[in-house]
Amino acid sequence: MAESFYIGGEPPEDIARLMRTTKLALEKGIAKWAPGNKLGDVSHAVQAEVESQGFSCVRALVGHGIGKVMHEDLQIPNFGPAGVGPEIKEGMTGAIEPMVNVGTWDVRYLKDGWTVVTADGSLSCHFEHTVVAGKDGPEILTLP
Repeated sequence: MAESFYIGGEPPEDIARLMRTTKLALEKGIAKWAPGNKLGDVSHAVQAEVESQGFSCVRALVGHGIGKVMHEDLQIPNFGPAGVGPEIKEGMTGAIEPMVNVGTWDVRYLKDGWTVVTADGSLSCHFEHTVVAGKDGPEILTLP
């Protein structure tokens, strides 16, 4: 799991809105991680919430499957059309992780080859949970 935090008291309203939107986009994506839905349903739910608030979804980094190792296939984008892609089946486990930018969706890597920043220097936010598609719907495995 991953969470973003504002350090230094209460965040200004623009940052608070970015954080609320990212959390809500995660919740909407998780709600679609259920047997019978398509991967695109998850991706579209995230993108629709993010873009409805005027933000953008990072496209270079995606969520992923979870199995015997951490980053397995299936890639779980935070953007795309609903109703497409593989069908989510009971027992499938994935990390849904919206990465939301105030500006453009484009990112770049710093010289260390690891640190990722927004291409335009705008603020970004990231939240993530690992979810299994249970018989009765999504079950979050990474709740604190």
